[in-house]
Amino acid sequence: MEKEFRHIAFLVMPNATLLDITGPYEVFSLAAQRLQQFGRNDFPSYILHTLSTGRNKIIRTSSGLCLQSEGALKSADYPIDTLIIPGIPENLEDMADARTLDWIKQQSTRVRRICSVCTGAFILAEAGVLDNRNVATHWKVCDKLAKDYSSLKVDRESIFVKDGNVYTSAGISSGIDLALALIEEDFGRTLALEVARELVVYLKRPGNQAQFSVALKHQESDYNPVQSVKEWLLENLKENITVEKLAERALMSPRNFARVFKRETGITPAKYIEKLRLEAACRFLTETQLSMETISNDCGLVNIDNMRRMFIRHLKVTPSDYRKRFRSIARI
Repeated sequence: MEKEFRHIAFLVMPNATLLDITGPYEVFSLAAQRLQQFGRNDFPSYILHTLSTGRNKIIRTSSGLCLQSEGALKSADYPIDTLIIPGIPENLEDMADARTLDWIKQQSTRVRRICSVCTGAFILAEAGVLDNRNVATHWKVCDKLAKDYSSLKVDRESIFVKDGNVYTSAGISSGIDLALALIEEDFGRTLALEVARELVVYLKRPGNQAQFSVALKHQESDYNPVQSVKEWLLENLKENITVEKLAERALMSPRNFARVFKRETGITPAKYIEKLRLEAACRFLTETQLSMETISNDCGLVNIDNMRRMFIRHLKVTPSDYRKRFRSIARI
């Protein structure tokens, strides 16, 4: 049986962000190596390509490191399966010329998947690929993307978003998360886990996970009593946590603690704890086979009904549906 290949093409603009390219590129490269080791001709594999927008094959990235492409757009004489558009860190208005945008628009109707990493979403938007779609991009430029392209529904939280055959991802390293998700789509969770372990990365962040974890999003405070409480919370979500108990740990009165916590983090202690528990439950649902009852107990949600109400309130989906949506059955 003749081996089937899926061509993954990276269209690299001058001054592109290096990790936007090399992160997902390495993910697909390792997946191809693993597929070859399996020795299964009935499974397709990946062939990777880099394309430049001009005649010069040498592309200088934003960090100063240069990459050598295979050639310009017209050199792509193979059927592209997945087209990936990395971003650049600045001068978003000058990312691509009209000829390149036309080529991207044409490819979007031919390829199985078209993807952007970080500010690459601006290129897809300018090419008309994202019209009326749900999209993600780097958190710093979400407002700009929404303002410049009013038909887009910009998701300011998710690390990547799928809308039809169009995938957009958030800032820089989320390109790795997106590539792992695409591999899982193609070959199942087992292969994606193999690649993630090889790269020593965190698997598997589902697309609707926030660009910042709760702890990271609210970590700006360097006030020691509040910081020590936040660190304790991460390890003790299972406990029956009250403001009074937290205030005692911080050596404050409950009223003063609540006021100081909100001042330092921008959120009340109760809402902060609920977000931590929701984030932990999401992680358990996608990464483990634990029962709903065990997860609700380990996250301090007491019972399944409480967990279900919290998921519907924040994510508009039940825990069981969340697990089905973001966890796949291994095929290899």
